[in-house]
Amino acid sequence: MRELVKAVNAEAEMLVLCGDLTDRGLPEEAKVLADALAGLTVPCAAVFGNHDHDRGAGADLARILCDAGVEVLDGDHLLLGEDIGVAGVKGFMGGFGSATLQAFGEEPLKSFVQEAVTEALKLEAALSQLDSDKRLVIMHYTPVLDTTVGENVELRPFLGTSRLAAPIDLYGADVVFHGHAHHGSLAGRTPKGTPVYNVAMPLLRKLTGRSFLVVEV
Repeated sequence: MRELVKAVNAEAEMLVLCGDLTDRGLPEEAKVLADALAGLTVPCAAVFGNHDHDRGAGADLARILCDAGVEVLDGDHLLLGEDIGVAGVKGFMGGFGSATLQAFGEEPLKSFVQEAVTEALKLEAALSQLDSDKRLVIMHYTPVLDTTVGENVELRPFLGTSRLAAPIDLYGADVVFHGHAHHGSLAGRTPKGTPVYNVAMPLLRKLTGRSFLVVEV
């Protein structure tokens, strides 16, 4: 991570991290990451992934990363630089298009769908308050099916949901970044054409030989 930080400092104006910042959601893991990220000379925003929630220590992880200068977003927004706004949520799963899971039947299934709806509403709230020339969206789960291509077909509904694309297309964004789909595809688009990039580190290493993606906004 220290080598990544050096490269980011040399090549980029900001850094966004799309979740799974830890392996098992342990504070000591967050401290290792925070120590490396303390060397950043550019602004940094992040969202949590499913790994970061494994031990229920999200508040501790956020505090540790905040102390290192990382803005952890969860339905929030901020300005990075003078004219680039960032909205961030973890997101959730549930499938895509006409195969999106619906809230019908058993209560556990309804609760599952409600989690996806809640994350989409959080993103909508963040985007609706974002007033900037350029808009970035960061999340862990994908809002489009495109970037899951390459993953097992049976697994794809658990990598994201189209519900997350709706607020992006409603309020507009210049680019979306997500993680989670380690064996998926690099790029896709929302129904209205917003570019979506899968920046899961294992995928970037396989496709580009690098641990981060540089995108001009």
